Amino acid sequence: MKINTNEQLDFLINYLIDERDENINVPDDFESKRALLRALMNVRMPLKISNEFLKVQDEFLSDETSNKSLTSPDDICEVKGKLMLWQGDITTLEVDAIVNAANSKLLGCFIPQHNCIDNVIHSAAGLQLRDECNTIMKIQARDEEVGKAKITGAYNLPSKHVIHTVGPQIPRGLKPSNKDCEDLANCYKSCLDIANYNKLESIAFCCISTGVFNFPQDLAAEIAIETVDEYLKSTKSTLKYVIFNVFTDKDYLIYKKLLFED
Repeated sequence: MKINTNEQLDFLINYLIDERDENINVPDDFESKRALLRALMNVRMPLKISNEFLKVQDEFLSDETSNKSLTSPDDICEVKGKLMLWQGDITTLEVDAIVNAANSKLLGCFIPQHNCIDNVIHSAAGLQLRDECNTIMKIQARDEEVGKAKITGAYNLPSKHVIHTVGPQIPRGLKPSNKDCEDLANCYKSCLDIANYNKLESIAFCCISTGVFNFPQDLAAEIAIETVDEYLKSTKSTLKYVIFNVFTDKDYLIYKKLLFED
């Protein structure tokens, strides 16, 4: 018999606390316990875990996903050819692949409940995503290069895949160099190449490098749109939908102007 949501949450939290062998106070209310579970998942290294934990975790996370308002390409109304603009939570998109702005370790964000997209995606996908990334990195035996990308499963996300790419990081107070701009363009090209190789029809890009990596939003949007548009025009691609997913109002206005007003 399937246990209820509260029982699932208690089981998952207690398992991860026992694994850490620490004395951690567990709050009483559901929202605080949910935040604690996310934090414990965020800091957990990619280690072996029981099938029972994964079964309960997958039921818990997949139920959360199914209770969200999900969006498919057919639901998006701001369209220019194959290019689409959508504002919202990328973890609610029903597409073949969403793009994660990763760091060079490619293991996700280890800062508890950090609001970066890397953390958000890994938290919604489940622990298997970090484990698969770890397997890739062990085989590669070196950090992921800026401008490159890797594809994984999406696990408990509504998308089928996650494509992880490492964007250029701009020191605070400095402007991007020509190489930084080239590296950012290569992020988009690498993701598109992987999507095309895997015969994907839809991909959703986040605003790569514009968060904690400090790439200016206006310039990043210009590079993103120009790179994708040129790729689709010059390459025989399986892609039918390329979504620029934005979260902030500022990014939405930037992309809206570049796509539909210029």
